[in-house]
Amino acid sequence: MNLRRDVFQAIADPTRRAILLLVASQAMTAGAIASNFDTARPTVSRHLQILTECRLLHQEQSGREVYYRINAKKMKEVADFIEPFRAMWDDRFNRLEAVMQNYKKK
Repeated sequence: MNLRRDVFQAIADPTRRAILLLVASQAMTAGAIASNFDTARPTVSRHLQILTECRLLHQEQSGREVYYRINAKKMKEVADFIEPFRAMWDDRFNRLEAVMQNYKKK
């Protein structure tokens, strides 16, 4: 059975989030990305494969090197989906803060 990768499962992993942050500023090769982690290169390659399958990264061949670039369009889709939840939690935390401020005054 071939299961489709889920974007949210992909970004749930802290190493994959760190990879996305690295690649957000500039395109990088797998070796350059792997040099930022204390894990084996095949492990980083697996993370890159998952991020590519989810279309959060895309590969670009330049001679013998393969560069990974962030897919800003896909990242925007994820951000657009999460935004209403962020607004809801901001509102809830603001209300909790107001309750705590009233509690402190008493």
